[in-house]
Amino acid sequence: MVLFLLRRTVALPIDEAWRRLTDWPRHGDAVPLTRVTATPAPPTRQGTVVVARSGLGPLGFDDRMDVTVWRPPADGGPGLCRLEKRGRVVRGWAEIEVLPEPDGRTGVLWREELGVRFLPGAVDPLLGATARATFGRAVDRLLGTA
Repeated sequence: MVLFLLRRTVALPIDEAWRRLTDWPRHGDAVPLTRVTATPAPPTRQGTVVVARSGLGPLGFDDRMDVTVWRPPADGGPGLCRLEKRGRVVRGWAEIEVLPEPDGRTGVLWREELGVRFLPGAVDPLLGATARATFGRAVDRLLGTA
């Protein structure tokens, strides 16, 4: 398992940063060879299931995530979403947090613990570097800063 943290500060209202980061189908546009769906239909809430299907055709896998915390920002305050990864291949959790900054911008924290079944621990440094780069680009695209 690898643990990583991404930090961004953006010139977006906190509600807009939240909307962009939790628009699940847009995640598929931000990550190559991935399609993302969520059930039930929006709005997202605790219990929503998000599935990221990665791969080409029949050669792929599902990254199933259950929304276990759903606290959208209210009245300019912070927001937090926690997803528990429960797929057969990908395990761990992810947290997306938006925070008001004193200068009127929005702080974004993306924390994730990621494990891939069948990969030995010796591969963790490569997995961590790849995950940070991939998710970093995805966050930048979702926020419109790429």
